[in-house]
Amino acid sequence: MQIIPAVDVLDGKVVRLMRGDYDQVTIYGDDPVAMVAKWHADGGDIVHVVDLEGARSGRPDVALWEALGASGVPFQLGGGLRTAEAASGAIEAGAQRVVLGSAAVWEPEILGTLVQRHGPTAVVAAVDVRDGMATGAGWLDEGKAVSDVIASITDVGVEWALATGIHTDGTLEGPDRGLLDAIADQAPSLKLIASGGVASVEDVVALRVAGLAGCIIGRALYEGRVSVQQLI
Repeated sequence: MQIIPAVDVLDGKVVRLMRGDYDQVTIYGDDPVAMVAKWHADGGDIVHVVDLEGARSGRPDVALWEALGASGVPFQLGGGLRTAEAASGAIEAGAQRVVLGSAAVWEPEILGTLVQRHGPTAVVAAVDVRDGMATGAGWLDEGKAVSDVIASITDVGVEWALATGIHTDGTLEGPDRGLLDAIADQAPSLKLIASGGVASVEDVVALRVAGLAGCIIGRALYEGRVSVQQLI
């Protein structure tokens, strides 16, 4: 299972949101590229970078992509990648994987195009769930039934999915195992990455035992509850 530290970026700062709320922001640093390099140096397999303003507005920060690509650190990138052209641009800038949420919900054919263009290892569908609905647009739209989204993304050849229970994100209350189990039951061939609420080594061990392909850790790392080395 991949250990994937998270670097969320808003207004050029490294931040974490509480339950996806842009009005509940904690700042952890002012150099996202340096933070990405730190987590990789600590042993993270790949670093998960989210352009939060891009996710909200649909206008990603291309300068952030370029700075990350120039660093040479392996990263996967999400936030505002709502077209095949934008996602391909991120890959060309150096992203190993691109993470698409709004397109996964509303235009899964975009993910199919990317799978055909770059291969299935480069594309991750983000399934961000609030009140039983998979949402896009920075977690701000009305969403669609999770089962419908999973069926759509698998139909277009997606092999990687990132599942977040929004109500757990940033809370350190543990991941949404019900959501993860439901997705795994519906699409057992998906390589599933857990995100949201991970707080302890025990959380990560349980996810590994459950057969997940990856685990994203954010606030627990920033607040010193766990370290990348401990998890490895």
